[in-house]
Order: sequence, then structure tokens, then C-alpha cells
Amino acid sequence: MKKYKKILVLTSLIFMLLIPLIQSNNPAISVFNGNNPKPIRKGSNDDYTAFTCNVDWGTELIPKMVDIFEKHDVKITFFVSGRWAKNNPDMLRLIYNKGHEIGNHGYGHRMHSKLDWNENYKEINSTHNIVKEILGIDMHYFAPPAGDFGDITLKVADELGYKTVLWSIDTIDWRKDSTTEKIIKRVLKKPLHGGIVLMHPKEETIKSLDYLIKTIKSKNIKIGTVSDVLN
Repeated sequence: MKKYKKILVLTSLIFMLLIPLIQSNNPAISVFNGNNPKPIRKGSNDDYTAFTCNVDWGTELIPKMVDIFEKHDVKITFFVSGRWAKNNPDMLRLIYNKGHEIGNHGYGHRMHSKLDWNENYKEINSTHNIVKEILGIDMHYFAPPAGDFGDITLKVADELGYKTVLWSIDTIDWRKDSTTEKIIKRVLKKPLHGGIVLMHPKEETIKSLDYLIKTIKSKNIKIGTVSDVLN
């Protein structure tokens, strides 16, 4: 019996010593590392409102958006899906070369709360690698499609060096009944200081940009990237 107890204690000690090594070589186990990251819904820099644009479609409208932002000397954050970046490398380069910040929107626009650790990891990491291959940069912000995430999503993103970003102001511009007037109202009725605005490459959104930019700037609020409102 004493010999059995000694073996049991020794086995337990070996296992405890091996845990850090196992975790460092297997990202699927780091969900148990005690880290509990939270999503970012609002910035801390009240001098700014961040504009973000999630891109998985609407490629033909992006040059119009970029032209308007350039006219007003505004830089925003474009969150791109991996499959979009892979199929549209020249458009991705255009956005980046105009000075806009690029963020990660997952690969296939999947609902991340329904994915396990490995699927979350693959969605985020594959997009990171695609964008890095095209632009030579590391992204730092992850916007889950439809704002859908679970605890595993947050931990995987954190494991990969990402902060998960949501929004405080939603244009809801993807809905068929969204007009320019509705989009403008949805944005301007919300607190703008440190706000994060979510939009997409939609025709009605493009029509609203001139007015939104001028109005927000008239309130002595700058329009910028996610980095700007978090800085």
C-alpha cells in the first residue's frame, strides 16, 4: 500500500510539472489557463469616434467609401474576412495603402459561439496569415461576425494576440429597410465620445457618410480607428 501511494504521488507531481509544457505546445488546452478576456464595446479616448467597416461582401462599393474618407482626411478600421482578403488582394492593398487600419473578421463569416476551440483558432489564425502574406502586417483587433462569440472565442483571440472588438453604435445598414436617414439617426442619437460605429459597404451607408463626418466633426470629435479610441 505504501509503495502504491508513493507511485501515485510521484505520478501526480510529474503530471503537474508537465502541464505548462503541454499548454505551451497545444493551444487547445490554454482555455484552462485562467485568463478571462472581455470584448471591447467602447473606447476610452473621448476625443474620438471610431468608424469600423466589416467586409465580407460589397467589394464594388469600397472604392467609393475610401474616396469619401480620403476627401475628409479620415482613417477608419476595416475588419476583413479571410475569404474576402484571399479573393480581393488588390482591394485590400488599396484600403491599407490609403492609411486605414486592418482588422480580423474571421475567415468564413461563421457564428463563432457555435465553434469549438480548434475551429475558432482556425478561423482567426488563417485570416491573420492570409492578410500578413498580402500586406506583411500583423493585425491586433478581431471583430466576430454578427458580434457573435463565446468564452472560447475570446480566449482563442487572446491566445492569438487579439483584442475582440464589438461596437457601441450600430448602423444596422445591412437591413433592406435601412435608408440614409435611418442610418444617420441611428448614429447621431448615440453617445459619440469614445464610440465605436459599425457599418458595412452598403449604398445607403455611403450616402450618409458626408453628413455623418461633417456633423461629428462639428461637435469637435475626431473620427478615427479602433486604435484611436483605445489609445
